[in-house]
Amino acid sequence: MTSATEPDTPAAGRTAAVPRLIATDLDGTLLHDDKTVSDRTVAALAAAEAAGIEVFFVTGRPVRWMDVVRDHVQGHGLAICANGAVVVDLHDGGRCVEVRPLEPTAALAIVHAVRAAAPGASFAIERTSRFDYEPHYPPFQLDPDARIAPAEELLEAGDGQGDPIIKLLAFHPELAPDEFLDLARMAGGEHGSFTRSSPTALLEISGPGVSKASTLARCCAERGIAPEEVVAFGDMPNDLEMLSWAGTSYAMANAHPEVLAATTHRTAANTEDGVAAVIEQLLHGLP
Repeated sequence: MTSATEPDTPAAGRTAAVPRLIATDLDGTLLHDDKTVSDRTVAALAAAEAAGIEVFFVTGRPVRWMDVVRDHVQGHGLAICANGAVVVDLHDGGRCVEVRPLEPTAALAIVHAVRAAAPGASFAIERTSRFDYEPHYPPFQLDPDARIAPAEELLEAGDGQGDPIIKLLAFHPELAPDEFLDLARMAGGEHGSFTRSSPTALLEISGPGVSKASTLARCCAERGIAPEEVVAFGDMPNDLEMLSWAGTSYAMANAHPEVLAATTHRTAANTEDGVAAVIEQLLHGLP
């Protein structure tokens, strides 16, 4: 077990292999709690790229929330957003390179299944260019342009909101987060991929088979990068598949217990620049 301030170190006399790609989550991982990127982290990412290592931001955030890193991307302009539903080019104004949508019929089936299993749940729909929600959905992020209506109305065909659905969100005011996730998966899992990244009972639901891991795997395959050439960082359940897929994975010291249990490497907390600490170690001694 490592300390909460330093990453795992290679066994004595051995040198860690230099990866070809670094995949990092944002909230709770790369970003500090105030949603800033430290100078140390910016420098570490730039140094990784200078050494020939690609950097992918892999996040549950929608494209419209990527301003937190857009000014620090250096050459690393690609980001996987909405838990794998969208690949965007941050150097081109957030242009969508690929979209893996949740079909409206599947979203509607999930709404009905989750509502029946967990009465009191409310829903929001994240599309490529807008965010709409039900009247009782909590105002986590106020959006003056949002359409507010029952989920069935927001999802019905021909409603004029034809942009692809990249994420369905479900919130429950009383259930514990992991309890709600398990219950919702059991009820509607055949129609989509369920995960969570919030400390509240807020679920994020993508199309079947869509995850950070599956989209990262596609992007890596296009570049001829194998899983064992990838180092990944994360802290919450929506990172689990990505961390399991990557050849080397690090859980932040502040990570969810399932993430800590699923990874063999640890690094410092997001507030202590844990990602930067590992990158610095990986690059140590390179010419």
